[in-house]
Amino acid sequence: MADRQGSFLDSADDALNALQGVLNCFDEPAILLSPQYEILLANDAYRAHYGFSDRITRNRHCYRISHHYTVPCDMAGETCPLKESHATRKPSRVLHVHHTPKGEEYVNVEMWPVLHPQSGEVMFFIERMQPTQAAAARRHTDTTLLGRSPAFQEMLGLVTRVARAATPVMLHGESGTGKALVAQAVHAESNRASAPLVTVTCSGSSATQFEMELFGNEDTPGLVEAAHGGTLVLDEVSEIPQAAQVKLLQLLEAHRFRRVGTSAWREADVRLVCTTNRDLLQLVRAGNMREDLYYRLSVFEIRVPPLRERRGDLALLIDALLERQGAAHLRVQAEAEEVLSAYDFPGNVRELGNIIERATLLATEGEIRLEHLPPTLRLGSGHAGGAERLNEGPIVPLAEAEQRYLRSALARHRGDRRSLAAKLGLSERALYRKLAALR
Repeated sequence: MADRQGSFLDSADDALNALQGVLNCFDEPAILLSPQYEILLANDAYRAHYGFSDRITRNRHCYRISHHYTVPCDMAGETCPLKESHATRKPSRVLHVHHTPKGEEYVNVEMWPVLHPQSGEVMFFIERMQPTQAAAARRHTDTTLLGRSPAFQEMLGLVTRVARAATPVMLHGESGTGKALVAQAVHAESNRASAPLVTVTCSGSSATQFEMELFGNEDTPGLVEAAHGGTLVLDEVSEIPQAAQVKLLQLLEAHRFRRVGTSAWREADVRLVCTTNRDLLQLVRAGNMREDLYYRLSVFEIRVPPLRERRGDLALLIDALLERQGAAHLRVQAEAEEVLSAYDFPGNVRELGNIIERATLLATEGEIRLEHLPPTLRLGSGHAGGAERLNEGPIVPLAEAEQRYLRSALARHRGDRRSLAAKLGLSERALYRKLAALR
């Protein structure tokens, strides 16, 4: 065997030809690197994805093509998988933002060292890139996550790590942080992406209603069956009735269930993702959640960061929200941008969306100005004269603008008054009072 390995390496061309065959086995972009970050070989998927019609040559470096850097990633403040793999002589993995002809994108980078069969020294590195469709660094859709901040990238890295496993995932985060979108991202990056994603709302139901919805009855299948082969999301899992928790635990441990009122067991093939905005351990200590269920659900926890920890993403999110509202032509006045940047957004991304929707309805001259932001946000901004502005002539126009916004929101909303109040960030009582003033 040693002789065969030696003959394989007698010719550099033979070695490279063999490694080219390895690269061609990947459907995703893949390259062969020297320890000096030099691209030696690339497969067709790499050349197509990064816009090269010719053969990759030795004068190109991975950090220049992927990042437009003049130095390696670790010298530019990022984690370099090649450097890590070189130091450990083991595979490494990292989430990076890469430049492509279509724009910037998130990519899972996997790096494998190729060792000399006799000396054990690192000869080359194989790098495979798997672009993720669940998140964007610039433009996005309603079903993708958007961000570039360190807190966002840390969360996204965990999402891509766990997505292809069968492990249950627990998403912790304040209300309005986008836990539902993160759950969608876990599903989209998994090997179950082509199967259903089904969400169960755990709050507001009795144990019987919850079990009926989840498991179905003799005549009607439940949501476990609807999600077969895919992902089942338990939204606000802290609200699961105690009487139903043991049946959920059986589902997790035995991967089977019984419809309500029946004795026959049915196989369950679902991946579980849970969301919560509460401290579940406190619920366990208070006796409101089974301890064994908590540990079974919380195998892999991901914290969804609040918007105040993602201030670097604010401009990206505002641009995306303006585009969603059909108002991409609007610019944000510097004074208004300053107030938004200083605000803590207790309602998180959901609150930002409501603020931007309101502002687009009020803006009439091509820009969102300070007076288009909610009064409470302006009063808390610390801008000199903010309170005086509200106490002078603009009080009446502001009231009229709020009424115009309320009428527009009312005309477009298809839900009940309770959901409209939640969307507008009002209590139901405050909403009814404002609606009464419209008459």
